[in-house]
Amino acid sequence: MYTARIIVLIIALGAGGIAAFLASGSNNSKPADVPVAQLQTVDVLVAKSDIGLGQSVRPEDLQWQAWPAATASNTFIRRGDRPDATTQIVGEIARIPFIAGEPIREQKLVKADGSGFMAAILPSGMRAVSTEISPETGAGGFILPNDRVDVILSKREKSAADTVNSEIILSNIRVLAIDQAPKEKDGQNAVVGKTVTLELKPEQAEALARARQSGTLSLALRSIADVNIVESNSDDQVRRRGDSVNVVRYGVSTQTTIQK
Repeated sequence: MYTARIIVLIIALGAGGIAAFLASGSNNSKPADVPVAQLQTVDVLVAKSDIGLGQSVRPEDLQWQAWPAATASNTFIRRGDRPDATTQIVGEIARIPFIAGEPIREQKLVKADGSGFMAAILPSGMRAVSTEISPETGAGGFILPNDRVDVILSKREKSAADTVNSEIILSNIRVLAIDQAPKEKDGQNAVVGKTVTLELKPEQAEALARARQSGTLSLALRSIADVNIVESNSDDQVRRRGDSVNVVRYGVSTQTTIQK
């Protein structure tokens, strides 16, 4: 009986040792590697640093960057399609600013071809016309290039009442440039535009030239949401003398005729 107990005890100890060994081995074993899905990328050309409006693209402004293939637009410049793009677009002018890391799109660039910046960015058939402004007539200095404005003509009528009539002669006009110069005000330097350059059709340019001789011009800054708005009278924005126009004053619409 005593011998049998010893044999059973030895068998139990052996089984316990084997179980402990197997348990320690399972704890030390490394878990199986979980396969990770590889994200497909393509190299696209991006701005290495900020590129301002009217700035010529330099080699140091560009770099290739991996971009998820699923979100890479067809307008992006891909290394596989144009490996020499970093040298091909050098010297082109930014018609719209780029921020660092933004993909380069040729729709936002224009080739100067030896012309100045203004001639390069001006669309075909349009004219760049400049006129003087002041903080009082230029929305307090808040108008910047690529903003949209309305041009208002104010004329003082020679009558007993000595009234001033105003009307919008050009609507939703793009600002091409603002001539800015530092000005001392209250001991601090402020930036005030003295000349604004507008993008106009030939007939609009004529109307603006006539208006400058007949009264005071002011600019009304429009919302950025109005960029893509097509004016209902876009083809008839130019007010010619003798034409009947609709003038809205204080919410009241009246018909008037531009005097010759």
